[in-house]
Amino acid sequence: MNNTPSLSAAMKLSSKLPDVGTSIFTQMSVLAAQYQAVNLGQGFPGFACDPLLPRLAYEHMQAGHNQYAPMAGLPQLRQETARLTAAYMGYSYDADTEVTITSGATEALYAVISAVVQPEDEVIVFDPCYDSYVPAILANGGQPVHIPLTYPGYAIDWDKVKRLVTSKTRALLLNSPHNPSGRMLTEADIKALKSITRDSNLLIISDEVYAHIVFDGRPHLSVASDPELAMRSFVIGSYGKTLHLTGWKVGYVLAPAALSAELRKFHQYITFCTSTPLQHAIADYLAQKPNLVQDLQDLYTAKRNLFIRLMANSRFEGIPVQGSYFQLYHYGKISDAPDTEFCKWLIEKHGVAAIPTSVFYRDKTDHKVVRFCFAKTDEELQLAAERLCKI
Repeated sequence: MNNTPSLSAAMKLSSKLPDVGTSIFTQMSVLAAQYQAVNLGQGFPGFACDPLLPRLAYEHMQAGHNQYAPMAGLPQLRQETARLTAAYMGYSYDADTEVTITSGATEALYAVISAVVQPEDEVIVFDPCYDSYVPAILANGGQPVHIPLTYPGYAIDWDKVKRLVTSKTRALLLNSPHNPSGRMLTEADIKALKSITRDSNLLIISDEVYAHIVFDGRPHLSVASDPELAMRSFVIGSYGKTLHLTGWKVGYVLAPAALSAELRKFHQYITFCTSTPLQHAIADYLAQKPNLVQDLQDLYTAKRNLFIRLMANSRFEGIPVQGSYFQLYHYGKISDAPDTEFCKWLIEKHGVAAIPTSVFYRDKTDHKVVRFCFAKTDEELQLAAERLCKI
């Protein structure tokens, strides 16, 4: 008889993230597949990237570019990233010391938070917030301080921010264009942010993965657009979002040299480097596509407008979106059900997947609002809207 104790009996693991389970995005995608629903839930493009990109990646694989890349990223890609940033964000970063290529924006966020958050440090986050922020803070011993955005405009209450900044506050974690609301920072926000951080040691972590997906001629106001803020900021971007390549997991961090040096200490031990042939392919592609950002905005403007037009006769009430590829809708005229139950009902009874926005709040605030992703084919958007308009 084998008397060796089972693993569960022999070991007791105290979870560092006891409240973290399977994400709502995974749950809704599994349910969508089960019911063969149109998946407007998870935020990834439902269409192919430019075929030139995988062709370039294959060419670099064939050319032997299959070993480790430099830890901070290929020089060519860092240079193209600095060029793109200078053109659209108004601040010039040094490609050698201030641009770091990461394995996606999620790794970038985790590496930045690991580099700057000490045990008991407070980090201000704004609810609704993306689901990776808080676990990264907690895993590094920090304390998230949640401030709800105003509803339905999703603006930042800067007076509340001032009241909640303490001697323990290490950083403010911003997101613009914002997921899930699509709201963007304004000149007034930049002014308020400067007032709060001036003459302090506060850092800014700015998630700007949708920076190039903006609408109606509104400029994206990066924290890097202001030199005073840029000097205390980590700006995070994503080629997965910009090039429709979420599965390639290529992101970047822009930060002054001293901040980048600290970030790289952690990046080198989390992933060390990002896929070499994919970096080569993206660098080549960026050099060949001077109209990339305008083409991207034209594409998503057309998709946003199509979806809004198709939903015009539905009982859903749209909330204006300024950036990102998400559209929020209020369903209060349809149901009183909690948003998580409403989203399950949408999948099971009407064949369309959405994301409940209460999951982006610490206290699960439920405004009866759901998030649809319109980064899908026109056929998917038409089929989803047709089903939603029958409710």
